Amino acid sequence: MLNEKIADLLNQQINKEFYSAYLYLDFSNYFYDEGLDGFGNWYKIQAQEERDHAMLILRYMQMNGMKVTLEAIDKPSVELKSHLEVLQAGYSHEQYVTGLINNIYAAAHDVNDFRTTQFLDWFIKEQGEEEENADNLVKKYKLFGEDARSLYMLDNELKARVYSAPSLVI
Repeated sequence: MLNEKIADLLNQQINKEFYSAYLYLDFSNYFYDEGLDGFGNWYKIQAQEERDHAMLILRYMQMNGMKVTLEAIDKPSVELKSHLEVLQAGYSHEQYVTGLINNIYAAAHDVNDFRTTQFLDWFIKEQGEEEENADNLVKKYKLFGEDARSLYMLDNELKARVYSAPSLVI
């Protein structure tokens, strides 16, 4: 059995991961509507990853005998005004999620829940990669986004991204 506070934080995180998937689907739709299918693809895959993160945490809680409570998923509230603003919002959101994971890790550490800290190690590493990828996308857009030919090439690069399920074993 997990500590009640840790179980509550993990349950909240499941719902936040599903929200992240919903947010990234909104970003994906925005880019598809803009004719940037590569960017749309990139965020569609991000949404799949976030859904899988939620499912990994859900499974961890089930394996530890905890009840999972799914809440309503809020409508994304980010205004999608420009390509760059959407990318920056994605980067900011990844930083926010990193903070959430770090808070759960710290709380688990405080109650000597080393099994949960070990479980969260993968998420800590994953969030570092997520932040780096989102930051790189912002940087590339700033470098190339204003030039139509370069934007076309960047969009094609992003179109080639394929989904790869997480390799975390619980």
